Amino acid sequence: MARRNKIVVVGSSNTDMVVRVPRLPRPGETVLGGRFDVVAGGKGANQAVAASRAGGEVQFVGCVGRDDFGDRALSSLVKEGVDVRGVSRVDGETSGVALIFVSATGENSIAVSPGANSSLSATQISRSKKAFSGAAVVLLQLETPLASVLAAARMAREVGARVILNPAPAMPLPLALLRNVSVLTPNESEAESLTGVRVSSDASAARAARRLHDRGVETVIITLGSRGAYVSSGSTNERVAGYRVKAVDTTAAGDVFNGALAVALAEGLALREAVRFANAAAARSVTRRGAQVSAPSRPAILRLMTSHSRGAARR
Repeated sequence: MARRNKIVVVGSSNTDMVVRVPRLPRPGETVLGGRFDVVAGGKGANQAVAASRAGGEVQFVGCVGRDDFGDRALSSLVKEGVDVRGVSRVDGETSGVALIFVSATGENSIAVSPGANSSLSATQISRSKKAFSGAAVVLLQLETPLASVLAAARMAREVGARVILNPAPAMPLPLALLRNVSVLTPNESEAESLTGVRVSSDASAARAARRLHDRGVETVIITLGSRGAYVSSGSTNERVAGYRVKAVDTTAAGDVFNGALAVALAEGLALREAVRFANAAAARSVTRRGAQVSAPSRPAILRLMTSHSRGAARR
């Protein structure tokens, strides 16, 4: 039986090396930067921490190397209340690393060396079946081999869990995977990559969503940054507005959105309310620097939602 808020996150764990720059460098250009930070990251680990902070019971399945970066990654997840018994240590591979530039306006540019993340296999997913038991939601991304993502989606279906796939980084996806996805959460550029539709308005978001429905996806949520998210599922086709905040770093906003969305859906919230909760979490995260460290607590998310509601009432 699915537990009310158990979430399994299958994906990557990286160490992020972040340089603050006045603006993102153009090809071939060197830009003199400022502060340098080394922080825990990786889309899978980011989403696991975001879900845990938002109130979920989270188990993480992935791979790290037998190195200092791997030790630090696991220690960080454990401190955040994430169950890491589904994580394998890989001999002869370094743990994943991401090199990140963050501009003065909060935009970012990222290069990733997957390392041990590339070792996550369908066989390991099969061996981790116990981790999936009782899950309400299984949350996936694309920083691990596609075979492992497909195996995890099928395992989720087998145990009766809802599957959320955040299709990042963008790549072509087989129908076998899309047909096992309950909720697909691309951003604008990822939606365009998957469908060929340039998402620049609610109408174009609706067109992109229809193409994804035609490929077997039940629910499509296209994240639109500060504008919120376009939601398409059955009779629901609408943009759920975002929250106005001053952004300082957008590095993990999408990961925070997905982690919070998983929690809200696992708890049984209606789709629109789940997206409102995820929008608030993402908005709160961009007001702080860093990846995992920017994920807000559940009380912080609820405070933003409450303050926004009060502001709307006063208007």
